[in-house]
Amino acid sequence: GGGWCSTIKDCSNRRMYALGSSNFMKPMRFAGAGILGSDQLQNPDFYNWNKVFVRYCDGASFSGDAEGRAQDGSTLHFRGLRIYQAVIDELMEKGLNNATQALLTGCSAGGLATILHCDDFSARFSRDVSVKCLADAGFFLDVKDISGKRSFWSVYDGVVHLQNVREVLPKDCLANKEPTECFFPAELIKSIRTPMFILNSAYDSWQIRNVLVPVSSAPDKPWSICKDNIRNCNSTQIKVLDAFRNTMVGAFKVVEDKEDWGLFIDSCFTHCQSLYGISWNSEISPRLGNKSIAEAAGDWYHGRSQGEKEIDCEYPCNPTCSGQLPP
Repeated sequence: GGGWCSTIKDCSNRRMYALGSSNFMKPMRFAGAGILGSDQLQNPDFYNWNKVFVRYCDGASFSGDAEGRAQDGSTLHFRGLRIYQAVIDELMEKGLNNATQALLTGCSAGGLATILHCDDFSARFSRDVSVKCLADAGFFLDVKDISGKRSFWSVYDGVVHLQNVREVLPKDCLANKEPTECFFPAELIKSIRTPMFILNSAYDSWQIRNVLVPVSSAPDKPWSICKDNIRNCNSTQIKVLDAFRNTMVGAFKVVEDKEDWGLFIDSCFTHCQSLYGISWNSEISPRLGNKSIAEAAGDWYHGRSQGEKEIDCEYPCNPTCSGQLPP
């Protein structure tokens, strides 16, 4: 994850740290947890897989391909799409082309990247390879904020046009809708053919803070307290959050007929649940249908059960959300 940049100013500032330039990336020792973990008990279906973590620095979910002029006269190079393509090309040369199973996954901005590139990733393998995608916390909504403005639409509109992401958007969507609309997952999933597992909270904490109640909506103190912790929300605010949840749930109706797709949509106030052992598979991890996320995702990927599509009831109905989950 790491969000996006939608203006020349934002992207120019972003290039001065690791989310905008590899010049500022420090060497990291990979020690994955959750779906990237190597503990068999915590990650029974994927613990012994070869894993590649792709560091994010383009500000457009690995989809941009353009240039811009910064205020200081320097050139901004938006190369997310080329980075994605180069990474996959190199991995194929290093042996990924010999895989019998492959899973593309990511969370937040990486979850959106997973949705955007799922079919392209799948197309690189022969038909006898089991290729699927898992998008975690990447189902960002086009909804009005509490002030009545489509503020998040404006963010995505800036990303789409500044960074020229049209090439990764479905042609059937572009034929009928504006490019910005086609950048939202609710439209993207209508065109995807590759089996996908969507993991998301219907009360996604990042979206509540940044899409529904962004700083630009000038939230009063009660809303500021509410968006930081759902337990602090009053009944009126909960109704607003429920409406957000209902919009998300409604978008999944197109998945009902996709038999090889999976859903795990819980009601926990959290974001990015696949990357943490506590939420992925532990004694206090969220459960739907009496399964942890790891169990549901594993059953879906390996075809051990049919119809792995679970959508939680409204907050606060699920007692397994009581654990302290990562925000």
